[in-house]
Amino acid sequence: MLKSKTLLLSLLLLFMMSIVLVACGGDDEQEAPEDDVETEEDTETDEAADGDEPEKPDELTMWVNDEESQLDAYEEITERFTEEYGIDVNIVEFSMLDQTDAISLDGPQGLGPDLFFQPHDRMGDISLQGLAAELELTEDQLARLGEYNEEAVTSFSYEGVQYGIPAVVETYGLFYNTELVPEAPETMDELMEIARDLTDGSTYGFLMEAANFYFTYPFLTGPGGYVFAQDEEGIYNTDDIGLASAGAVEGAETIKTWFDEGLMPTGIDADIMNGLFTDGQAGMVVSGPWSIPDYREALGDNLGVAPLPSWDGEPLNSFAGNKGWLVNYYSEEQYWATELALFITNAESSETYFEIAGELPAHTAVEIDDEFMSPFFEQTQVATPMPNVPEMSQVWDPIGDALQFISQGEDAQEVLEEAVEQIQDQIAIMN
Repeated sequence: MLKSKTLLLSLLLLFMMSIVLVACGGDDEQEAPEDDVETEEDTETDEAADGDEPEKPDELTMWVNDEESQLDAYEEITERFTEEYGIDVNIVEFSMLDQTDAISLDGPQGLGPDLFFQPHDRMGDISLQGLAAELELTEDQLARLGEYNEEAVTSFSYEGVQYGIPAVVETYGLFYNTELVPEAPETMDELMEIARDLTDGSTYGFLMEAANFYFTYPFLTGPGGYVFAQDEEGIYNTDDIGLASAGAVEGAETIKTWFDEGLMPTGIDADIMNGLFTDGQAGMVVSGPWSIPDYREALGDNLGVAPLPSWDGEPLNSFAGNKGWLVNYYSEEQYWATELALFITNAESSETYFEIAGELPAHTAVEIDDEFMSPFFEQTQVATPMPNVPEMSQVWDPIGDALQFISQGEDAQEVLEEAVEQIQDQIAIMN
């Protein structure tokens, strides 16, 4: 496995000392006793030094979220793992949102799982609680992980340390009624032109939850805004907040024009948006895969789905919510738990999971042959994971309030600057 720099230095020093000792031994030769047999401990040490995999356990335990489709998918996938590796997998049904509390109690007693399942935006808290093991990935494991969505992989790291293997990704895109909008717009300019042409007081060309930061994120960052600055390793600088930067203000002013021009009703929310779209009174809306069943039932063959349009030639980076597998810090089988996580999320397993559970995979080699889900999978390739630092909890309400004020006609820059000051104050109190 890949070791830390400190361990590598220690090994190097030991190696140099062994050379010195051999040199000091001169030409004297001593025959080893015939009964000097290599012990089992020596063998295991040599295997570890050679990078060989450790001895296989009889069983690994994984906590699977308590949804029937997910349980069914992993039952089938883990059977293949057992066939290939000869390791049984014990699947325990356990609500994803309750797992970390249970591990904090059961883990130290050795009663927890080897793998547990979590959304990426809880990584900061999980790291601070010490519940997940730092993944010491071999070169082969790193090569396999390189086939996954890069942003999804990074979302399961915290302060430069990789803790998890992403399994699924979720984001949103553009739904459209082909009776009103025959082809999806490819650019924001095209989208706004269609919106203005169709909006007449009873019908709207384009609707979205414009005061919901989760959905408006790409329209604030498309012109250059950002939540927290990130370095090359993806580590967030929570002192550098870009939600009142020139780019964010430009995006917010664009959102403001939607209301100033009457293109969206003030107070637009999910219920209003969904009602107008399913009644055939809206040409385009922004939502996620969860809306497909209701939209299909209402619009039938007139329903279309597309990735978000581009802004000034660049794709709009929607927010992504990822879920993945973490190795329990207290597990005694961290290597094989990591192997299990990589196996159940590889291309073949991800295809099986999508077919049974219907969630989009984090593995980029998977082909999604579905007219409604394929555009969302395309959008996930440019989606940005929600920041996984604890400070992100202080962002949602101030920016949501700011967007509400902007939709009511208040000055975008002043409102955003006040929101950022509030976020900074709340982070300072939290820390």
